[in-house]
Amino acid sequence: MEEKTKMAEEEGEKPQTQPETLKRIRFEDRISSLPDCLLIEILSRLPSTKHAITTTTLSKRWQHLWTSLHTLIFTHHKTHNHPQTHFYSYVDKTLSQCHHFKLNKLTLYTCYDYRFESQVNNWIRYAVNCNVEELNLTLWNVECEAEFLLDQFFFNCCCFTHLKLSGCVFNPIGDINWSKLNKLWISHANLDEGLIENVLSGSPVLETLVLDNCYGYRRVNITSKSVKKLVFSGYMVPDNVSDDDVANVVEINAPGVLSLAIHDDLLLWKLLFVDVSSLVEADLDYTKGGHYDTTTPKEAEEEMLKGFILNLRHVKELKIGIFCFKVLCRLEAKGFVFPSNLKVHDVTSSPLYSDDDSVGLSDWSDSDSAESRDWEVLLLDDGPTGDEDAFV
Repeated sequence: MEEKTKMAEEEGEKPQTQPETLKRIRFEDRISSLPDCLLIEILSRLPSTKHAITTTTLSKRWQHLWTSLHTLIFTHHKTHNHPQTHFYSYVDKTLSQCHHFKLNKLTLYTCYDYRFESQVNNWIRYAVNCNVEELNLTLWNVECEAEFLLDQFFFNCCCFTHLKLSGCVFNPIGDINWSKLNKLWISHANLDEGLIENVLSGSPVLETLVLDNCYGYRRVNITSKSVKKLVFSGYMVPDNVSDDDVANVVEINAPGVLSLAIHDDLLLWKLLFVDVSSLVEADLDYTKGGHYDTTTPKEAEEEMLKGFILNLRHVKELKIGIFCFKVLCRLEAKGFVFPSNLKVHDVTSSPLYSDDDSVGLSDWSDSDSAESRDWEVLLLDDGPTGDEDAFV
């Protein structure tokens, strides 16, 4: 080594006294010298708690940092090779090693069956004892049925500000008390009108409500003055549900809501607006299915979209997806009169666009309707936004 260094000096070259490995170690040391609060923030931004735990191998400095994370994310997907029981044991062990006084967020995503009911309830109790603000609970099964029965203590937790609940059974005894809840997402749940009213009355500061493929109700009655955004994302009933829980017609009454989005598959004959008089923006990006006894599928599609348009004449901005766009073209070809200021953005770049979709586009700006409004119709090429966007 000394000879190589001497030769390098004689040839006028700078000796390599700092190998690349040492550079990486020094770089790591600079990160490790940061205060705990910053390192914990870095770990909180990793995709899952499991990723955060792997940093314990970096050095002794990192060995216990993960136990103070304010965000915990546990996920177990179908593609994982580990048995389901291993995942539940892993979460139990991880939580037993955590030292929290305050927890900002807990995310659980896993397949569920009745064997694990007590464990999941214990995880939720742990989070509530740490005054968790955001709880994302997705407990899925092959049939997309709700199986996890929420414990009664859950309905009286005043720490929640954001809730996302999928695969959960709602059966509160008495009034709900979610006094700080601002955003609520309920997915694949059986809800009736009384339960929806209980949720709204017990959430006095709720601003965003997402109903994702829920069923069991025939009317969404948003009487709360605080709710400003409603997302109606699909209506799909599991195969084993009785006909009594199936609705062919659903009404939406939301006089104080400012933003309304209708997405995903609607397995309904009709979705009707009762009062949406305060709406400023609306997003119609759905597909339609269901059973039709007295009409054809295309007639049902046209009738429902026509009803939406007539009830949204006052809306400043109306966005529509490809399915609605195609129905809109058929209506226009049949002589349906649109507002004179209706504007259609270019959709020819969409993979779902065909030459048949261009029927009547050039005539929309020439409409002589006396009911014109300052509308703008935007066509969404990429389908509904993701879960996170709907929760903005």
